[in-house]
Amino acid sequence: MAEVKRKKGENFDSLLRRFQRRIQQGGITIEARKHRFHDGKTNRNKTRESALRRESKKQQYEYLLKTGQLKEETQRRNYRS
Repeated sequence: MAEVKRKKGENFDSLLRRFQRRIQQGGITIEARKHRFHDGKTNRNKTRESALRRESKKQQYEYLLKTGQLKEETQRRNYRS
């Protein structure tokens, strides 16, 4: 972490500006942006469990659709605008 001490008679804006400059020079912001959305690897069991859960949900949905308990118009569509 960058450390900046206030000089005698220095206002807060200039102190903040010096602090931000020190952080940019140290590469801290670039490093933080690189790791911002990083997810650690999930273990093998969790991956398998989630895949099995998705598969069972899919089978339930297809069964309800075939038996007529679910109308085709009720399918969810996730469109991003």
